[in-house]
Amino acid sequence: MDMKTLYLVVPLAPLAGAIVAGLFGKAIGRAGAHTVTILGVLVSFLASLVIFQDVLAGNTFNGAVYTWLTSGDLRLEVGFLIDPLSAVMMLVVTFVSLCVHVYTIGYMADDPGYQRFFSYISLFTFSMLMLVMSNNFLQLFFGWEAVGLVSYLLIGFWYTRESAIYANLKAFLVNRVGDFGFLLGIGLVLAYFGSLDYAEVFHKAPHLADQTISLIEGQNWLVITVICILLFIGAMGKSAQFPLHVWLPDSMEGPTPISALIHAATMVTAGIFMVARMSPLFELSDTALSFVMVIGAITALFMGFLGMIQNDIKRVVAYSTLSQLGYMTVALGVSAYSVAIFHLMTHAFFKALLFLAAGSVIIGMHHDQDIRNMGGLRKYMPITWITLLIGSLALIGTPGLSGFFSKDSIILATQASDLWGSGFAAFAVTAGVFVTAFYSFRMYFLVFHGKERFHTAHAGHDQEGGKDDDHHGHHHGGHSTPHESPWVVWLPLVLLAIPSVYAGWAYIEPMLFGDFFGASIFVDSEAHPAMASLREHFHGAGAMALHALMTLPFWLAVAGVAAAWYLYLVRRDLPERIRQRAGILYTILDRKYGFDDFNDWFFAGGARLLGSRLWRWGDVTAIDGVVVNGSARVVGQLAAIVRHLQSGYIYHYAFAMIIGVAALVTWFVD
Repeated sequence: MDMKTLYLVVPLAPLAGAIVAGLFGKAIGRAGAHTVTILGVLVSFLASLVIFQDVLAGNTFNGAVYTWLTSGDLRLEVGFLIDPLSAVMMLVVTFVSLCVHVYTIGYMADDPGYQRFFSYISLFTFSMLMLVMSNNFLQLFFGWEAVGLVSYLLIGFWYTRESAIYANLKAFLVNRVGDFGFLLGIGLVLAYFGSLDYAEVFHKAPHLADQTISLIEGQNWLVITVICILLFIGAMGKSAQFPLHVWLPDSMEGPTPISALIHAATMVTAGIFMVARMSPLFELSDTALSFVMVIGAITALFMGFLGMIQNDIKRVVAYSTLSQLGYMTVALGVSAYSVAIFHLMTHAFFKALLFLAAGSVIIGMHHDQDIRNMGGLRKYMPITWITLLIGSLALIGTPGLSGFFSKDSIILATQASDLWGSGFAAFAVTAGVFVTAFYSFRMYFLVFHGKERFHTAHAGHDQEGGKDDDHHGHHHGGHSTPHESPWVVWLPLVLLAIPSVYAGWAYIEPMLFGDFFGASIFVDSEAHPAMASLREHFHGAGAMALHALMTLPFWLAVAGVAAAWYLYLVRRDLPERIRQRAGILYTILDRKYGFDDFNDWFFAGGARLLGSRLWRWGDVTAIDGVVVNGSARVVGQLAAIVRHLQSGYIYHYAFAMIIGVAALVTWFVD
């Protein structure tokens, strides 16, 4: 099989599985649905491995596989760009997706929508692969919108629950805001570059670096800056950056496998990948880079604060995802694109692990998601316990684990940057370390340590059930004993825990300081020296881990864990007292800074007000009142006038005819 065929196999294998499970799900049954979709993703993963090895050997590919439309000089194509950047993304997407597919067998065991669910997650894998493999903006946009659509279908998977329907509509609408900016950016690329092909656009970019555009009379902006900011607005929606972050916590209404696949490892990282892919454009605009960095810094710090007060186990992990996406965005803003992709990769492993472990806890707790009703689960769920601990340690940046290498590199790169806003960004990512450690271990201690609270918890929690309370067939109320999940659930946890431990050691040197990414990421090292500074101070992974023991981030992480231990295991009365003392501060966090309230009042309320006004003035007054009823009234009045002429006397009609003939003759003679 030649490589070009193999490139096609990667996205098409999951698509085939999705079609078979979706259209013939009833015929092939549950076993058939999960077999065909897992097989498709497995084939895709193995093909990605072969392609990855081929790329490491120096073989890249950039070309069209299908020409969709030709208009003058413009060719719209489906094409692949296979280079180190896309190869890494293909591996991450297919590996995490494979783990999630296997996990789903156990998690969705008793769900009536089993086949539909497998069809959706396979379709998502296909969409994401088309996005990361694309070599042009058109295909990128297709993949971008397709992952948004499948995300909508999956968040609202349990469509009988109002909260799920509200959440998927919210996700869809917020993403439309970002996608509008994204589409405008692509439109400007086509207008100024005359092409949608990456290679051509990147080649022409330096020649257009000084070209300006006047958006407001008398104000000139660099075209490149406008394009980059518009493209990044798309990333703000997809990668849930402030202020378009509001959809991601609500998306936890979807089943847990979705939270792991879409909202931790793959879809939300599409924006990060896109900015890294566009590095030749972003490098030409310091304004755009500063904008990216500041937005990322706000997200990294302030979304972390919200994680500290959440009591739903999945929402804690969701806010953690928001915060980590902020870290990646900061890395993009300081031109450390390779660090952002490195963190994207390590984060995909440990965050998918955390979500799936949270799902395993939810199964064990018979679908109670409130961490206040847990405690002491360590002895009942040993595999879930140890894997969640590994994920948490990786997340907080424990020296030696994968999250440490990527997270510390982001902090160091930000400190080395001299762009506008880098001081604030450096503070945000450093302070975020304490916050991350605190909320991660608050969740960990409340779930696995301390006294068992589930025996006193009231019966009948069903926060993630489908249409029935007995969603997994073992909902016995609050007095049943938790148990370890079946092997199809814990095996993916173990598989994800392995790279969460070693991926940092193995890949930091080639990815960050070697020539791993080659030409797929471009950095103007003279203008943006962050990566050069990192390279100068790097003396090997071991030395970096040892040196970390003397740095501020490490001790902030230790302080965060210690604070969580003290407050939630030693002095259990303190959190409530702090909450009461905090007053307005707690209210602000509890109301999520008021973003949802503002959106509901301004956008949703404004739309309803506008709609009612348009209905009253447009529909009732203008259309019904003037056009429909008005025309009827005019016809009625004309008829009333004409009726007087219809007298029934022949001499009246003859007189009218003579006058008519006289008028016509006069008109013609004139």
